[in-house]
Amino acid sequence: MRKRPFEILDSIETWVFDLDNTLYPASSGLFNQVSQRMTGYISEYFNIGRDAAVERQRDLFTRYGTTLRGLVTEHAVDPEPFLDHVHRVNFDVVSPNPELARRLGQLPGRKLIFTNSSRLHAQRVIERLGITQHFEEVFDISDADYIPKPDSACYAILLHRHRVAAANACMIDDLASNLAPAKALGMTTVWLKGEGEWARPEPDPPILHRIDLVAETLDRWLDDVLGHLKDKKLSQ
Repeated sequence: MRKRPFEILDSIETWVFDLDNTLYPASSGLFNQVSQRMTGYISEYFNIGRDAAVERQRDLFTRYGTTLRGLVTEHAVDPEPFLDHVHRVNFDVVSPNPELARRLGQLPGRKLIFTNSSRLHAQRVIERLGITQHFEEVFDISDADYIPKPDSACYAILLHRHRVAAANACMIDDLASNLAPAKALGMTTVWLKGEGEWARPEPDPPILHRIDLVAETLDRWLDDVLGHLKDKKLSQ
């Protein structure tokens, strides 16, 4: 008998959440601030106009997974000053989310954050959301030796360092491309349909056929998961 969609989550012991535009909505504009500061950094570093900087930023992001990885690889940019610069943003645009905190508190199992951003940035975001207590650890870009998603090497580091069994782990991310390596390692994958311009995949990309579940919003998906787990418990 074919499993119903949420039955694939029955064996999950560890939930791995992306941070930006996943734990908070892209509509907050927080990551747009980060992106604009990246553009400004590139404009100043290369002494080029803002439009040209946007194009270079997009090119590096497309080819390397993150703008930072491209800058480090091609121009030997020191990652820490770059991260410090781009994450000097106004976190007040992120609203506290007590309902998200409630849902995460009810979700059984370990919870980790896996982000291409810095640890400080992640900590400030989850403090603002009011969900810090629900996460065991933040695995940031420095923990990954500055190797970003979707490079498979950083996923292996995460699993090893935090003793995560891939077969019993679920990863949630707004970028479909970040889920392919997780799926290849045996993790269950959930694509949170990205609102951000760069999160949108090409129409009907092959990667979407290798994603287990698709969610419109994080809150609605968590409600569905919790509902499934409640029904399963009642039926036992």
